Amino acid sequence: MAGVTLDLWHTLIYLEPEAEEAYMQAQVTIAREVLAHSPQVPGVPKVSDEELGPAFERVYAEAVAESSEGRTVTPVEQLLRAGRSTGRDPSPEQYLDALSAEVANLPFERAPGALELLAGLRGEGYRLGIISNTIGEPGRFLRPVLTAMGFDPFIEAYVFSDEHPWTKPAPEIFYATLSELGARPDRTVHVGDGWSDIEGARRAGLRAGILFTGLHRYGAKYKALFLPDSWDRPETPYVVTRLDEVLPQIRALLPNGAGP
Repeated sequence: MAGVTLDLWHTLIYLEPEAEEAYMQAQVTIAREVLAHSPQVPGVPKVSDEELGPAFERVYAEAVAESSEGRTVTPVEQLLRAGRSTGRDPSPEQYLDALSAEVANLPFERAPGALELLAGLRGEGYRLGIISNTIGEPGRFLRPVLTAMGFDPFIEAYVFSDEHPWTKPAPEIFYATLSELGARPDRTVHVGDGWSDIEGARRAGLRAGILFTGLHRYGAKYKALFLPDSWDRPETPYVVTRLDEVLPQIRALLPNGAGP
């Protein structure tokens, strides 16, 4: 069978840049507050509360860097690493509870044409999966959002990196998704907005990676972390600015349709 896998952030859903910036700052604030109220580790020099936020930001940046190499550092592990670097023993449950409440109140937007694209793909028989690098929040926090936005009738596999050892561009996270879908790599196309999507599709031996640029409106902090100037534009001849351009591209890439 043929499949189509899709990125999530800035492909199917997004936050306006101001909201995205506020959310990323909220992640730091939540971590800082949890660390500030955590027990001090005996025998470790005390770190001032003012240093806790920057310490977490450094760990978060390291997690993003590791994700570009295909390795997962979950949100909980980020908190624990920050705790070790500051001599604190934080509660993951406290952090996750506050983060979950923050995610539940975010003003997510559905990408224009997202449901129409998914309905068109499913109508032509393609098996559909989402592959998302969930560095800032566990994927399970996003599942209710995606359900409320109407994705569930079309998506057969939700694959979040915090639930696996790998992130895009590691081919293994693509293989895990294809296994759930029962789709072949050479009969699968991936759609996403960034380098890890296109490079991951290449490493996994997919038929192609389609670069979607229509939501390249990033908050400053997000752009600095996830799209540094040192990264080149992904190399792919398949570039679209609107989601309604994706299905014609896939028809051309998989001329035999969704069959074996």
